[in-house]
Amino acid sequence: MKRPLVFGVIAAASFHTGQVPAYDFDDWPVHHTFGDGTDLALTGVYRYDLNDFGNDALPDGRSRFEDSHTNRRKELGLTLKKKGVYDAVIGYEYQGRSWLDTNLRVQSKALFGTDYGAFRFGYSKTPVGFEGVTSTKATSFLELALPVQALYEGRRTGVDWAFERPRWLVNVGYYWGQDLQGDNDGTTIAARLAWTPHKRDGDVVHLGISASEERPDATTDGRGVRTLPVARFRSIPEAGLTSVRLVDSGTLSNVDDIRRYGLEALWIGGPWSVQGELLNVDVGRKGGKPGYDAGGFYVFGSWILTGESRPYSGGNTGNLKPKGAWGAWELLLRYSQLDLDDGAIRGGRQRDWTLGANWYLTQHFKFQANYIQASSDRAGLSLDPRILELRAQMQF
Repeated sequence: MKRPLVFGVIAAASFHTGQVPAYDFDDWPVHHTFGDGTDLALTGVYRYDLNDFGNDALPDGRSRFEDSHTNRRKELGLTLKKKGVYDAVIGYEYQGRSWLDTNLRVQSKALFGTDYGAFRFGYSKTPVGFEGVTSTKATSFLELALPVQALYEGRRTGVDWAFERPRWLVNVGYYWGQDLQGDNDGTTIAARLAWTPHKRDGDVVHLGISASEERPDATTDGRGVRTLPVARFRSIPEAGLTSVRLVDSGTLSNVDDIRRYGLEALWIGGPWSVQGELLNVDVGRKGGKPGYDAGGFYVFGSWILTGESRPYSGGNTGNLKPKGAWGAWELLLRYSQLDLDDGAIRGGRQRDWTLGANWYLTQHFKFQANYIQASSDRAGLSLDPRILELRAQMQF
């Protein structure tokens, strides 16, 4: 009874005996706008998840996964922005104890009188991975698809430039040194180019290509121990409350460079949409070690039963804003695949089918349910778990 009670309490708090809430849940007092137009805002995301696993028995009869329900994310941040001039953000995720976007972006038109794009300085997401750069608040499924989890580089410290026009978008970044977690020494150069022949509300066609080259450096810890560059690629089975990986490349030593490549596509037609992405990684190694190549893809379809369209701006999708008093409903189906086998490295292969349903109660409350049929094969061991996932999310 305790598990569904958490979701029921949050939902019930938004209604009064079946009536539309008297409080305006779309007008939260988290912003303050100064006389010159500068806006200061508090931002946050809270998630409570439930994961229930089945069909996951090992040959000795033990279960590979453990059912769980707990906090999934506790994110808090501040933004300071002046439209057309700059925006700054700082964020931290307390559940995972990790820094989020912490940077300053400046609009060139405010400095030079002509629009040469926006320049961002600080800690931000690298651009190779369409689903990876989607806002946390706006994820369509509970977890990122298999190839994005395994191959996306994540956030790094550096500078990037974004230049957008009605029919195209280009983003180039250079990143160096450690990230804000104190990890990932080295440099990365990355670029993303997107073509948008259709870009109107409810009518979007987005086609993109991206690539990056990471050159990791050796690290030295506080005791003076030096560790040579390594790489590792693995993925949880699209369930966030487990650390178990069904596929895992293991630690790759003597790494020289890591090249990532991506292809992405999105179509939005009214309440319907289709999104897909292909990611590949190519690892060069020193000392006569053979290189390593891995990749995967996903594709998913979405139908919003209440008639809204997925929003799109800045080269990515946003969180759905329901129009009706009882929110918006969305049904989704995703297929994702990841192959981490290459030569003597038997990282494994996995394929997941995910059926999803989302209820956007307001633009601040979101409830999600996913049912996953996973299939994996690694070094002769096959596991095909079935996973039920529920989430209650609040964002502002």
